[in-house]
Amino acid sequence: MKIKTIWNAILENDSIKYSILVVGTFLVAFLFVTIIRKIASKFINESSERIKVDPTNFSFLKNSLSFIIYFIALIFIFLNVPSLRAYGSALFAGAGILAAIIGFASQKAFSNIITGVFILIFKPFRVGDVIEISNNRIGTVEEITLRHTVIKNFKNERVIVPNSIISDDIIINSSITDSRILCRIELGISYDANIDKAFEIMRSECENHPFLIDSRTAEDIAQNQPKVKVIVYELGEYSVNLRAYAWAENFDTAFQLKADLLKSIKEKFDEENIEIPFPYRTIVYKKDLEKKGKEN
Repeated sequence: MKIKTIWNAILENDSIKYSILVVGTFLVAFLFVTIIRKIASKFINESSERIKVDPTNFSFLKNSLSFIIYFIALIFIFLNVPSLRAYGSALFAGAGILAAIIGFASQKAFSNIITGVFILIFKPFRVGDVIEISNNRIGTVEEITLRHTVIKNFKNERVIVPNSIISDDIIINSSITDSRILCRIELGISYDANIDKAFEIMRSECENHPFLIDSRTAEDIAQNQPKVKVIVYELGEYSVNLRAYAWAENFDTAFQLKADLLKSIKEKFDEENIEIPFPYRTIVYKKDLEKKGKEN
């Protein structure tokens, strides 16, 4: 009985009643958004690969729903709280001025939203693609939101780039149509070293690596072309520079392939006495020259 009396007293107090309405509406909206995002994330993870649908579309929709739900909650509060309804009428009456102010203040925000829509439509990259943007930022696209794109780099850091900036940047996408990566294994040998032996070592080490893939065409195989092409690409100041072309399945295996081959080829060169030269510097101190001149 006392609880009912207290509840009736609360309902009769407009300030408390409408405060509860506002807090309750935002709380319901927050819970609804949390549930929707969890359901959407589970659906994306389980269904995208199974039905072969690009997860970028679902991810963008998931982030858009949060904005829509909170916007609906805000409208509900304005319509049901009399004091705010009056403010709402005033706001709508001055909608032209308000729109101009908001538009001027939110140019970047709206630019990011529009650019996000264009990314969704034209798909220069998708969730899961490995991309490289300016300043050697390389990583996997983890999420595309209304405002920004989240890239997970190979140090497990998240690089958050506004959509308007990433749209104006030059993007190198390693996954957009063909995930295969060409590794260029480059080493220099001395001018008196056996080039053919160096070729043989580089080709053998590449072909024996488990991450190497055979990218030859049927015509190349019929002509008995090697899996790995090795060339002399430059006669340097102090070395003959060699390059081997090795293909890997994707960006991750390409990095490991190159690291392993640089090590194994260097070890084989050492076994076969093939020198990898480096420049020498001779430092002469001025006081020693002056001393030598006096002695002469």
